Formats: sequence, structure tokens, C-alpha cells
Amino acid sequence: MTLAALPSLFVSHGAPLFAVEHGTTGPALHDWGMQLPAHLRGVVIMSPHWMSRGPAVMTTAQPTTWHDFGGFPPALYELHYPAPGNPAIAQEVIGLLAAAGIQAQPDDKRPFDHGAWVPLMHLLPQARVPVVQVALPVGAGPREVYALGAALASLRDKGILVVGSGSMTHNLSEFFGGERAVAPYVTEFSRWIETQLSAGNLDALLAYRAQAPHASRAHPSEDHFLPLFFALGAAGADARPDYLSREVMYSMLAMDAFTLQ
Repeated sequence: MTLAALPSLFVSHGAPLFAVEHGTTGPALHDWGMQLPAHLRGVVIMSPHWMSRGPAVMTTAQPTTWHDFGGFPPALYELHYPAPGNPAIAQEVIGLLAAAGIQAQPDDKRPFDHGAWVPLMHLLPQARVPVVQVALPVGAGPREVYALGAALASLRDKGILVVGSGSMTHNLSEFFGGERAVAPYVTEFSRWIETQLSAGNLDALLAYRAQAPHASRAHPSEDHFLPLFFALGAAGADARPDYLSREVMYSMLAMDAFTLQ
């Protein structure tokens, strides 16, 4: 892997417990992260746990770790991800978005939410690489989020990893059901997405809400699926996936993670 050809990455961050219950996805992310160039300039990541009225970019120099959840074991609240931010990279992101006709506001107080720091704890556990978050605009759909990623595609040639952090399936009303066998709809939806990605069928992916099996059950709201389009936009319409994980946790959380190049 060279700096001139960094892929983009989609990761499912699952539940906050993913920070301590690694499954097979955590080690897979760690192993892939070990292959990244030592001189990686930074990570630009979109998480559904930062939604803003319009496009926004974290310009915080030293973001804090936000435990933006409740009711989990105490050990989870003791975890911190002390990676630095990078205002210069953030301004580069804002400039690229502006060049694409997308006006983004800087946010110099934004902390890391768990959609960013939980997967990054597996991917880059040393927490030395600067991280900049990009907000998911409220009301944006697949095309708008794809356009945000596409505007940042050139970062891949500049030693910056572009990441969409969400979830391949995310029906939290079923999370506390106690089931452990994989729900069939989870597999059917996930593998339909994989088929379209592998075929480069962007039109079908953009229309997944109408075309994918069980789309409304897999995602009662689509905020956790939209970061996939951020990663896909950064990779380009000709990109194909290389899967790192197809694990399912708690019966209904598909933890699919894959690079796009």
C-alpha cells in the first residue's frame, strides 16, 4: 500500500460495546491498520453521531473523547482516544468542499464521538495519527453524502485515509431482544449490498431504500448507513470492495467492514 493509492474505508462501529467486545471485526481492523503507511498524514472520518444542520468540519486541535451513550459497563467510560486533531487538514477539507460548491462550517470545539473513536481504537490503537471528523448533514440522502465524499477523493493521494463509520444494519429496537442466532434479514440485506458494490452498481446502491431487501428493517432510519456513501464517494464509482469483516453481533448488527479502491 502506497500513499499515492490509499483506499477509502467503511467500518461498522456497532454498539459502543465494540470497544471492549472485539469479536472478529476488531482484530481484522487492527491487522489492516498495521499495513497502513507509517507516515500516514491523517484520517478524515464521518460518523452518524455528529449530525449538523449543514456540512461541518472539526477544526479542534486536541479533541476530547466523548462518551455519548448511557447504561453501559463502567469500564467503557474509562476509555479515551487521545489522537490529535489537525486544523490544517481540516482547512484543507473545507477548501475541497468549497471547490465542489459545498460550504462547510468549522467547529473548533467538537469532541470525538463513539462512532469515530471506537473503531479507531482498533484501527489505529496508538492514537498518534491526526483525526478530523466531518458531520453528517441533517436531511442529507445517499446522493448528497456521496457528493461530500467525492469532493474529498483527492485526499487519498495526499496520505489521508477517508473513513465512513456507520453500521451495515442498525435496528436498535431489536438490540435488546436477547436473540443470538443471526437474523436472516441481516444477511440478505448485507449480501445484497456486497453484490451491488462488487458489480459497481452505483445506481442500485443510491436507490437501496427501494431496491435492497429488508432495507427499512435493516435501517429504520438511514443515518448509520449513509457514511457508506461518504467512503464510496471518496473511492469513486469504479471502486470495488475488499472485505475485512462480515461478522454479525447480537443477532442483528452486521459489522461489515471493507476497503474501497
